[in-house]
Amino acid sequence: MDMQLPIQLDILDFIFKGLLIGIIASAPMGPVGILCVQRTLNKGRWYGFITGVGAAISDFLYALIVGLGMSFVMEPLQNPAYRFILQISGSVLLMLFGIYCFLSNPMKKMHKSGNIKGTLLHNGVTAFFVTISNPLIIFLMMATFAQFAFVQPSRVPEMIIGFACIPIGALLWWYGLTWLIDKIREKFDVNGILIINKVIGAVVILFSLIMLIGTVFNLYHLPSYY
Repeated sequence: MDMQLPIQLDILDFIFKGLLIGIIASAPMGPVGILCVQRTLNKGRWYGFITGVGAAISDFLYALIVGLGMSFVMEPLQNPAYRFILQISGSVLLMLFGIYCFLSNPMKKMHKSGNIKGTLLHNGVTAFFVTISNPLIIFLMMATFAQFAFVQPSRVPEMIIGFACIPIGALLWWYGLTWLIDKIREKFDVNGILIINKVIGAVVILFSLIMLIGTVFNLYHLPSYY
């Protein structure tokens, strides 16, 4: 007999996944990540953090676009075989992203940050446009949404809460990153950015591999809300 999860557990599940998606989307050291580090070092921690805020808003808009698009195709995918393929595809895409992150050199796409501070608003807006100009984030969102079965059109209230947690997860990452960079600013250099990127890539690869093995060998069951 199937046991229905209490609504509180459903909400916690969406909250956790939303936070995790926000962190995964923000963590790789792409152009905006380097810009955040540069501004933290050159202008101060809060200028770096507001750069992350601009990026988080952009990521949230992309998340809404992907979620809206996937909501139209989730109904035909309730067949267990289709859901299995969707989860496998999400794990593979996430793993490929982790490999790319591990092998890439983010410094090659670095956006120079000037020493003129400017306003916090200006720093946030420029970070927003740097992030919004990188539509590759859509594929990362699709991969994480597919693997986590995050889009559940029949669970609108829980899904709204989950989506609201995506920018919160992103802001937690940017807050933690700028705090760390500010604390070790005297010892931080270009190698630090490369190390962060490789660590993030390795974590994403390991996480996606665990999810892939769990899906293939049926080690866990994602809840069905239909």
